[in-house]
Amino acid sequence: MCRNITTLRGLEPSATDEEIEAGARQYVRKITGVQKTSAATEEAFERAVAIIADATRVVLADLPPRKVPPKTVPPLRRESVKARIAAANG
Repeated sequence: MCRNITTLRGLEPSATDEEIEAGARQYVRKITGVQKTSAATEEAFERAVAIIADATRVVLADLPPRKVPPKTVPPLRRESVKARIAAANG
């Protein structure tokens, strides 16, 4: 279902709050079909993102360390993504 969500467990350094929130946001977008929030959807959407992010932090803290790091690097650690974000923020 969410093929684009990157594995965060086992990253070195550990997943940041920004990476966890980005994954939660992508998950909530996927399951709700809401790509851009409106006044009618924003509160519920943001509440869901916060709940999923909190649950993600808990499960990452509770699981044992991975023996092998994830195969892919989270988007927020990729230079091309960093450059695109910097350009958008101007």
